[in-house]
Amino acid sequence: MKPALPTALRPAAFVLAVIGGFGALVLGLVYAGTSGPTGLDATLVDALAWSGDPWWTIATVIDFVGEPVGAIVTMAVFLGWCWFSRRPRTAVTGVVAALVTVGLTSGLKPLTGRYIHGEFLAYPSGHTGFAAALTFTAALGVLGGLRRFPASVLLVVVVVVAGLAMGWAQVTMGAHYPTDTLGGLGVALAVVPAAALLTDKGATRSSNTA
Repeated sequence: MKPALPTALRPAAFVLAVIGGFGALVLGLVYAGTSGPTGLDATLVDALAWSGDPWWTIATVIDFVGEPVGAIVTMAVFLGWCWFSRRPRTAVTGVVAALVTVGLTSGLKPLTGRYIHGEFLAYPSGHTGFAAALTFTAALGVLGGLRRFPASVLLVVVVVVAGLAMGWAQVTMGAHYPTDTLGGLGVALAVVPAAALLTDKGATRSSNTA
């Protein structure tokens, strides 16, 4: 049975987890209780919020992935790929990681108390976390058969690009500040390797007792 966390990708995955978790924590502490684009956000908002078409349309399409209906469709496609490629552990990891990531980003919002537009809790971004969590999980499955170095580089690139794409969409649509999206990405980076490792351990334990 194919592992959810291939041995060759464990070092890169755990490095991403540490960086992501630490980064999300630091950003949450720095921006807790704020309600405007300050510091890094003040610079990045103007650079990333691209107005007019086709940018608004592209941002809307990307944003759909994190909306309730879009998330269901995306998850269905992901699970269909897992079934077709016979990756049950990847499927379990994806579901667990997505649920935990969305749960954490939702639970952290009132704790950090950061607002956008004066009324919407913003930190961290659940849309970014969801997209990054599924991309991270799928990338572990796809890249596991490659050599360690190229697989690790591709893993980092794919996950970061996915997170930045959703982050850009959220900023362009005015739903989040840039650091909110980095926080959501960080949560996903911290959650996925842990979910994959626990899935593999649980599957191994079950097969040994069967």
